Amino acid sequence: MTAVVTSQDVKRLARECGFELAGVARAEPADDRERYRQWVAAGYAGEMRYLTDRRATVRDDPRQLLAEARSVISVGRLYNTPWPYSTQFDEAGRGWISRYAWGGDYHDEMRAGLARMEQRLRDEAGEMKARILVDTAPLLERSYARLAGLGWIGRNTCVINQQRGSWFFLGELLVSLDLDPDEVAPDRCGTCTRCIDACPTAALVPSGDGYTLDARLCISYFTIELRGAVPEEHRAGIGSHVLGCDICQDVCPWNRRAPVDATACYQPRSFAPPLERMAALSEGEFREMFGGTPVTRARYSGFLRNVVIAMGNQRRAEYRPALERLAASEDAMVAEHARWALKQLG
Repeated sequence: MTAVVTSQDVKRLARECGFELAGVARAEPADDRERYRQWVAAGYAGEMRYLTDRRATVRDDPRQLLAEARSVISVGRLYNTPWPYSTQFDEAGRGWISRYAWGGDYHDEMRAGLARMEQRLRDEAGEMKARILVDTAPLLERSYARLAGLGWIGRNTCVINQQRGSWFFLGELLVSLDLDPDEVAPDRCGTCTRCIDACPTAALVPSGDGYTLDARLCISYFTIELRGAVPEEHRAGIGSHVLGCDICQDVCPWNRRAPVDATACYQPRSFAPPLERMAALSEGEFREMFGGTPVTRARYSGFLRNVVIAMGNQRRAEYRPALERLAASEDAMVAEHARWALKQLG
């Protein structure tokens, strides 16, 4: 006999499996799916073809990922740590790596927690069909997190929880159980535009009656997703960021009292590492230093490109030998960016 499982049971199991946030939404097309279609049509995805190819249509309905799905369990895992925000840190000679990429790969941690939760749910609810999703399948995860009551989608396009802010990884468990959905969280951005005003590259653009992210202008896109050259007119705006950007979350008032997690998994291996050290890394040393972290998504060539842009923006004379060496690199993209950085030194 199948036991009755409630939304409160889901939240309890989520906490026991390491998730600070959890909620339930119906496994049906999200009410704001048209927003995504308009975003794609506007070209805001840039070169991220995995967001615009045939997989884009699958994002409309969770049942295309699990035919038997009746409910979407959305969970959030805190990754905020007791270290300064990028807006509080301006130490010369160092490069900024986005907070989410400081420790181990969140995909592994989230998947392990969701696997434990799936088993616990089976123990309580009986046989069911299920599928775990951790940013690895086409799903509008922020939309379902909003529908599950985890928070609202803020002007910075992040899911914001009223009590706990936005420093959360999201994951989903599609299940064949017919669970009562949670209430949708109200939007509480009000008239605040701090994230929009603080973005160095003006990547948060007006859209309809709100704002959306033009990824083609985003520092995270330039330093992680873009495989080729960063357009010259945008290099100065990247500042000292060598992977990702946290500014729109750093300035968000809802993160002023965001809780922190002092456990080991998301602590920095090397907080804001020196640019000269990173510029000198061989490909093998790069893999050794950042292996098992999200930093490797930028790939070695892309990471060096980011490092020399940061060097050019800091304009420190002691970078000249490293930049001259990289300007002679066999990697044409790295060499071109290093030559640009040398010009910034004067």
